Amino acid sequence: MLGRKQCVGSSASHHTLPGAQLPLHRCAFTAASRSQGCSSARTNSSRCRSSSKESPFLEGVQFHQPGWSGIETEQQFFGKMEADAAVGRFPKKLIPVWQDFYNNYRNAIVGSGVQGANELLASKIQATIADCVMLQLVQPYTFPSVHKRILEPYNYYEFGQRYVGALIDFEASVLGQPERWATIEAQLAAKHNVILLANHQTEADPGVFAHMLAASHPEMATSVVYVAGDRVITDPLSKPFSMGRNLFCVHSKKHINDIPELYQEKADTNRKTLVAMARRLNEGGALIWIAPSGGRDRSLTPDGVDFLPDPFDASAVELMRSLTARAKQPGHLYPMAMYSWPVMPPPKTVDKTMGERRLTNYTGVGISVAEELDVATLLAGIEDKEQQQKHLAAVAFEEVSKEYGSMMAAIKVPTARGPGTKFVQPWAKQPAMV
Repeated sequence: MLGRKQCVGSSASHHTLPGAQLPLHRCAFTAASRSQGCSSARTNSSRCRSSSKESPFLEGVQFHQPGWSGIETEQQFFGKMEADAAVGRFPKKLIPVWQDFYNNYRNAIVGSGVQGANELLASKIQATIADCVMLQLVQPYTFPSVHKRILEPYNYYEFGQRYVGALIDFEASVLGQPERWATIEAQLAAKHNVILLANHQTEADPGVFAHMLAASHPEMATSVVYVAGDRVITDPLSKPFSMGRNLFCVHSKKHINDIPELYQEKADTNRKTLVAMARRLNEGGALIWIAPSGGRDRSLTPDGVDFLPDPFDASAVELMRSLTARAKQPGHLYPMAMYSWPVMPPPKTVDKTMGERRLTNYTGVGISVAEELDVATLLAGIEDKEQQQKHLAAVAFEEVSKEYGSMMAAIKVPTARGPGTKFVQPWAKQPAMV
C-alpha cells in the first residue's frame, strides 16, 4: 500500500478539480522568458517549448498562481515564499524545512550532469510544488474513497511525472521481464483483471512505475490504479502528487487503529471502498497496484546499504485473491518488484507524524514482474485456510525478492542490462514529458 490508508480508482478516466477558482498559467521558456520571466498573458493558453539546451521536463509547466510562474532562481523562490509568509499565506515555520528540501533536490538535479539539469530546472519544479501546496492551504482537496486522476484544468499527472523524472538516471534504469509485461497488456485488453502484488519503497513509486512503462506500455502507465495510504492523501506536500493518480482509499491493517476513536469510521470507509473495488473488478480490464506489506520497505541488506522488500501481510494478499476470484471477469495475480528507494530514501523507522524530511537523489530505478501465480497449484494439498493464505503470501514475497535482487544487480552493473538480458530500456535516452 502507498503509505498508510489505501486507495484504487477507475482505470483510464480522470476528472476536473472542483472548486478551482485560480486561472492557470503556462510558461514558454524562450530566450526572452529566461531574461524577463513568464508573462501570464503570453502563456495562459500555450504549452511550454524548451530550447535544445533545456531539459524536456520544462515543457508544459503549469501554475495556479502567476506569482510562481516567473521563478527561476533560489533567491527568487525563497523571496516569494518569505513574502507570502509575511502576509500569512504560507506557514513561516515551514520555510527552513523547504530550504532543506530545495537544496537537496537542486543538488541532485545539478549533480546529475544531464544537459539542461540546472538551477532553472530545479527552481521551476520546486516552484510548481510550492504553488500546488499553497493552493491546498487555500482550497484543500478532500480525497473521496474512489479518486480519479485530475488532468484538467491542471494536469497533476504531468506535475508528478516531471518531479520524479528529473531524478531518474534513465541510462541506469531498467524494465524487467518485458515479455511478461506484454502478456499483462494482452490480458487487460481481453478485459481480464491484473493485480500487481508489489513491494513499496518511496512516495515516488507511482511516478517511477509510469516512467518505466511509458515508452512500451503507455496505457498501462496511465490507467493503473493504486492502493494508497493516509500519508499521501493528507500530507500537504504529498497531496498534489496523489491528485494525479487513480486511487482507492482503504485503511491498512497496520495503521487502522493508530487513533482508536477513529477506528469505526475507518472500518466503515473500508467496507464502502471494498464494494467499489468489487464493482470495478466486475467491469474487467482493471490493473491494480497494491503493496501487501502495508507500507514502505524498511528491511535492509546485512551491510545496511540497500533497502529490501518487506514481508507481505497474508490477509492483504488473500483480500486481492478473493476479490479477483469472485469477480465476473477473469483475474491474474503477479508479484512485482520495485527498486526506487535511492530516489527518495524512506526513513529507517516508521514515522507517524506528517511532513517528514524529503531527501532526493539522481539515480537508476526499475520495476520487474515475476511469473503469474498459479493459485490453484500453489494451494493444492493445503487444507487449512489460514495456512493457504500464509503460503500464498510467502510465495508472492519470495518471487518479488528474487526479481528485486536480479533487478538491483542490473541497475548497478551495466553488463547485466540491455539487449540480450531480461532487463531492458525501452526509452530512447531521457524522454520528453509523458
